[in-house]
Amino acid sequence: MTKDLYINSPLIQSRKMGKLIKSEVWLKMDFLQPSGSFKLRGISHACKQYIKEGAKEFISSSGGNAGMAVAYSGRLLNTPVTVVVPETTKKIAINMIKDEGANVIVNGRNWDEAHLHAKSLVNNKNKYIHPFDDPYLWEAYSWIINEIIQDGVIPDTIVLSVGGGGLLCGIAEGLKKNNLSQTSILAIETKGADSLHNANRKNNYIGIDNIESIATSLGTKKVARRAYELSKEKNIFCELVEDHDVVEALDSFLNDHRVLVEPACGASLVPLYKKNSFFKDKNNIVVIVCGGVGITMDQLNIWKKEYL
Repeated sequence: MTKDLYINSPLIQSRKMGKLIKSEVWLKMDFLQPSGSFKLRGISHACKQYIKEGAKEFISSSGGNAGMAVAYSGRLLNTPVTVVVPETTKKIAINMIKDEGANVIVNGRNWDEAHLHAKSLVNNKNKYIHPFDDPYLWEAYSWIINEIIQDGVIPDTIVLSVGGGGLLCGIAEGLKKNNLSQTSILAIETKGADSLHNANRKNNYIGIDNIESIATSLGTKKVARRAYELSKEKNIFCELVEDHDVVEALDSFLNDHRVLVEPACGASLVPLYKKNSFFKDKNNIVVIVCGGVGITMDQLNIWKKEYL
């Protein structure tokens, strides 16, 4: 199959958010990808490249979105897939991965342990598809900037969530390719899943000991080294948000745009709803609305009772 497995997602204007911060706010609706998240862009591209290099099977590790993307890609590319998920993975996500025809193994207390088990399954016939630390992924994510420009928007700021940092790497690459060095990136993590912030705070490429946030799909103990290096650049800014603000943002976004997204995505919505001063004098702000696999209305209601 030569056709792209992902779609050029819509870029829509958010009048609600725009009025809040007195600016133009645009939403890149990548949760509409067939697998449910932006991950499909990079992972499908990587899978196709590795098939060209001789891969006969894919192994991956994921708390949800990346696993879904590998499973979806494998099904369309007629290539077997095994996904190792940590014990924290929600049943709905596991079932969705299985529905795509993938073999699912539950192993490890967190993504890092699942990742180690997945790597142990690699042999000379299969290929490990990393959820975030792969230049093929970053290349495909960089094309998001091309789409935004083609839709007639030159962004002053891109707002995105950071888990392992793959999206950050790709968006930074896309800005450079399009000579948009003046465009800033606001990279958001939740407290308790703040591996990039911790590395920056200690000025050392280190991780965190535990994941303690509802944004479990942001939950890697250590970001890609490339993401850490990029975070030092002058146009990239990192901020933390609280879980209770994420839940509030999820509820507000559902009411404003009739869309239910997961906490890892909701993290990047918080600065808009909190009227962050970062946006002062910014005219065109683009938010990457990255995914919504790992949530249901029942789960959102549980979080609302707990946090709001």
